[in-house]
Amino acid sequence: MFRLLTAIFFIVLGLTGCAGMRMVDTDVRSFATPPGVPLGATYRFERLPSQQADAAQQDRLEAIVQQALRKVGLQRNDAAPSYSVQIAVGMKVDPYSPWDRPSPGWMPGLNLGFGLQSGNVLVMGNGPYMPGFGMGELPYYWRQVSLIMRNLSTSQVVYETHAAHDGRWADSEAVLPAMFDAALRDFPHPPPGVRRINIEIPR
Repeated sequence: MFRLLTAIFFIVLGLTGCAGMRMVDTDVRSFATPPGVPLGATYRFERLPSQQADAAQQDRLEAIVQQALRKVGLQRNDAAPSYSVQIAVGMKVDPYSPWDRPSPGWMPGLNLGFGLQSGNVLVMGNGPYMPGFGMGELPYYWRQVSLIMRNLSTSQVVYETHAAHDGRWADSEAVLPAMFDAALRDFPHPPPGVRRINIEIPR
């Protein structure tokens, strides 16, 4: 009995420790042109005309990417850059997740929040949703980011990376940094093919 209680204690302790974190699982595909970008290389951001229309928003995005690029050893230098960096972010919001659909009327049932649905009473970590005529909307977010790096002396693309993530989290300010960190994983020599990168961030 003592061993059982001890095991239960450590399981609960582990779950409590994980409660303050969440996982951003990102699918990444990257391409590099040999010989690769040297450590400590300098860059500046390149903006498309559409990105220049909202300078404040682009400033915030570039600040996020600048931190991710710093982690892989690149330095921003607008006065004397060797490379240009062009970024793009896209997001689509659906009223329901791929596995959630509103019911035509009230039916007793239970949804555990991870794809098992037999009715329209939803129970999640932040409490149940009240039953009614159809399930209340739980928005689902699809995000994609991309980064293209060019050698300014040759105009050649030397690095290209794309990352995609979908989930319930609405706070892009927290999710996007993790996505760009994932997009730059294994820089400047990424492996071929699509890979899943998991990054934990605070709730």
